Amino acid sequence: MAPQYRIRADFDADTIVVYQAYAPAIADAALRGGRFVAPFSFHRMTWIKPSFRWLMHRSNWARKPGQERVLAVRITRQGWEEALSQAVLTTADAAAVAQAAVHVQWDPERSLRGAALNHYSIQVGIGRKLIRTFTDDWIVGLTDLTPQVRKAAALIQTGHAAKAQRLFPAEREYPLPRPLESLLFPGG
Repeated sequence: MAPQYRIRADFDADTIVVYQAYAPAIADAALRGGRFVAPFSFHRMTWIKPSFRWLMHRSNWARKPGQERVLAVRITRQGWEEALSQAVLTTADAAAVAQAAVHVQWDPERSLRGAALNHYSIQVGIGRKLIRTFTDDWIVGLTDLTPQVRKAAALIQTGHAAKAQRLFPAEREYPLPRPLESLLFPGG
């Protein structure tokens, strides 16, 4: 059985991939610029998700209005862990959450068809205080996964889930430093 609270992600020695879904204008500008630029908003929290399946559920496979484009955002592990070190669980005291530079929320992981599973995926909200650091210092690459997402969705709808699964990024448990575990995991 999978541990209830673990970060599952696509990562290497230096970077981790998180996913975001945007309107075409934001995605196109970011891909042209190699980083987020206007019309991306630098004045509101942006949520990053290392679980590909969870973002597929959230964006309805890139069909939700304003979330028609799925980007793989490769960021430094140093930046990722810096963000996590400043995080407050969204279930914490309201005053602590309001002051936090980063919010962490745990939501049920999703199956290919969107059913809630018995373990959780992390969602990380990067607040206004850190958003420029995220966009200017942590991001090392952006990839448009929209064609892959649409192909996978079509395969699932036509009963070819195993073929769709092969299009997904490989995710494994992220080795979180122990001090971050106690900070991020509910009851940690």
